[in-house]
Order: sequence, then C-alpha cells, then structure tokens
Amino acid sequence: MSKRDYYEILGVSKSATATEIKKAYRKVALKYHPDRNPDDKEAEEKFKEAAEAYEVLSDENKRSRYDQFGHAGVGGAAGGGFGGGGMNMEDIFSQFGDIFGGAFGGGFGGFGGFGGGGRTREQRGSNLRIRVKLNLQEMVEGTTKKVKVTRMKLAPGATFKTCPTCHGSGQQIRVMNTPLGQMQTSTSCGTCRGTGKIADKIPSGANNQGLIKQDETVEIKIPAGAREGIQLQVRGKGNEAPFGGVAGDLLVVIEEEPHKSLHRDGNNLHYDLNVSLPDVVLGTDVEVPTATGKVKIKIDKGTQSGKVLRLKNKGLPSLEGYGTGDLFVHVNAYIPEKLTSEQEEFFKRMRGNESFKPTEECKSKSFFDKVKEMFD
Repeated sequence: MSKRDYYEILGVSKSATATEIKKAYRKVALKYHPDRNPDDKEAEEKFKEAAEAYEVLSDENKRSRYDQFGHAGVGGAAGGGFGGGGMNMEDIFSQFGDIFGGAFGGGFGGFGGFGGGGRTREQRGSNLRIRVKLNLQEMVEGTTKKVKVTRMKLAPGATFKTCPTCHGSGQQIRVMNTPLGQMQTSTSCGTCRGTGKIADKIPSGANNQGLIKQDETVEIKIPAGAREGIQLQVRGKGNEAPFGGVAGDLLVVIEEEPHKSLHRDGNNLHYDLNVSLPDVVLGTDVEVPTATGKVKIKIDKGTQSGKVLRLKNKGLPSLEGYGTGDLFVHVNAYIPEKLTSEQEEFFKRMRGNESFKPTEECKSKSFFDKVKEMFD
C-alpha cells in the first residue's frame, strides 16, 4: 500500500511555514492520541502517520528532499525509513514531547506510561552513516549493495540486573515541602538513565554497557532513480542499544560516480558525438553509449553540426515513477586542420558550388526553433 502525502496527512499546503506545520501536527496528534481513542487501531495508525509526516516536514533538509523526490528521498526506498507501521510510541514521545508541553501529562498519563512518567524508558542505539557510490547503470536499474559496517553490538554473555536506585521503574520520586503542602515530582533515574537496568556481568573487551564492536555485512537495496545526495535509511542496522533496547538505523548517503562520456542533467543524459565531415555529408550509422550499454543510431545525409538528436527514455527513471528521462546526442562535425593538396583542390572547386552554400532555411533557424525541433 502506497504512503499518503505528508502535507495531506497534516492538512497543510506545500507552502506552509514551520509554525503552521507544528500547529497542524499538534492538532492531528491530539485528535488521534491513543488515550483519547482506546483500542482503536485506526486512530493509533493515524497518530503514528502524523508523527512520521511531522518528523520529515519539520526538518528543513528532509523536507527539501521530500519535495524533490517524495517518500523515496527520505528513507522509504531502503526498506527502513521512519515507517509509520514500524514506529513505536516511544520514538514519537521522545522526539515530539516538546510540542505538547503538559498536554500529555495529568490528563493523558495512562498510555504506555510516557505521559505520567510511570514506566521505564527504552534505550535507543545511535545511528550510523555511510556513503555508497553508484555508477549510471546502477542509478538507472537500481541495485543491491553489500557493505561492511562496524557496529556496536551486545556482547555475548553480557547480563543486566534491576537498577537498585529506582528498583526497575526508571523513575525517581522526589517529595518537596512547600507552603501549599507536599509536592511530588517524578524524574528519570540518574543511575540507569530511565532504563530500569544496569550492567551485571561485562565480558572481556566490552564497554561498561556490555557493548562490543563487531563487523557485519549489511545488504542495502537501492531503488532505480537514486541520485547524488539522497539519503536512504536501513532500520535497525545502526549501533545496538544497551540493555536490549532498540538498535539505531544505518543512514546511506548516495554518491554518483562520473561517467567517462555521459553527462547527467536531472533525469536526462547528454553525449557529445564527434563525426567526420564525410559522415555528416553522406550519412552513416554510429554507436553511442547509454547508461546501460551501446545503441546504434542513424546520422542522416546533410546533418548539420550542432544538431541534437533525442533518444527517448534512454535517461534515468524518476524516483516517484513519473517517467524516464532522455539521452540527447549533440552532433559535432570535425573539420580537419590539415588537408592534402588533392583535398584542398577539391574544396577550392566547391567554394562557389551552390550545394556548399548555407541555405536561407539554415540561416533563419533560431535557437528556439532548434529546441522545438529537438522535442518534436
């Protein structure tokens, strides 16, 4: 099932300001909050969906990539992404709690213990970032890359025990005497940082959280149409969290390997074809490179130097499925710098020949006429 447009989810236009997006998200999240809609799976999914939309649209860089490339530009194409269906509630509250202030305190404290602070906070591992280079063929067809990643993983044999400070609750209760009576506050436990656990047995070579560095080969699926600068996201392949928490993500930044003869302009490709003077005069068949191999094209008799030939759908596909770019072949007639005496005599004889004089049609063609011909 395809994802809905993020702007549509929050009910804002593409020109919405950061303040408008924040306000719209708060409204949608309050409407579908699980405490207001108990046992309503549809409302819970819409709550997650709104959080995913806000996570992207509230970030200037992510929003720019989304506006240009859609969901694939912000991680959906890598099988990871923020993924409404795979998101847990703690991700939402930890990242967006500042928006709601006290709205999820007293009144909404029941769901999962996050509003009232009554349960442990699951740790999340840090993200890792790598760069992957793609050639033009891989960008056109998509590919699967296997990369070696050094991750922090839970060491075999590491064990943990209940935090003696908070007794596993992850919270510390403080009672203060005030003129109005006693006031009770709850804060995250400073010993276990809200997890409710501390390390018990640490194997040799592991850090004090029971984690150890290990190399792992990760398979990354890269979609057709991937571009320089796009960041894909592979969930759960970052550093693991201590105490059995949620692993971070692997962020994959795409880099483009320059092609030796093709130049990319968006989804289109360009190629400079140098042709001899006899070939443009008499016509010929030549092979030109594409991103996926060579194709043969026909150079008609009398083709003018500077003419651009358009090969449809020989460029790169759109990430969002909006078609495929083209390959533009720029024909350049090569004029030899040195001629034999026999060749010079031939051109001297042709100097006054009507066949070698530019036609009025050729003279009158403007740049815009040539561009129009190119797209006909």
